[in-house]
Amino acid sequence: MALSPASMVARRALAAASSHEGTAKTWKIVSFVVALPGVALCMANAYLKAQNEPHEPPDFVAYTHLRIRTKRFPWGDGNHTLFHNPHTNALPDGYESSDHH
Repeated sequence: MALSPASMVARRALAAASSHEGTAKTWKIVSFVVALPGVALCMANAYLKAQNEPHEPPDFVAYTHLRIRTKRFPWGDGNHTLFHNPHTNALPDGYESSDHH
């Protein structure tokens, strides 16, 4: 018994729809069982590492290829980057002292 092309297309569409529902359910389960706990573990790991690490910047070394200023920044004094953090970001001549903030 030969199937007509229309019935073959209908069967394929039905099979694709049912397999799509199963795939969506599988990915939903994987997201909740694997991905969310994985993100939670990574967050806990980052938090614990941040608690155990010293919060002091590394020693300043004036490498000639770093912190090159060929043009002043258009904000502030022109020497600080837009998201400058005086505790972690060095200027070309070294870290800012804690007296500034």
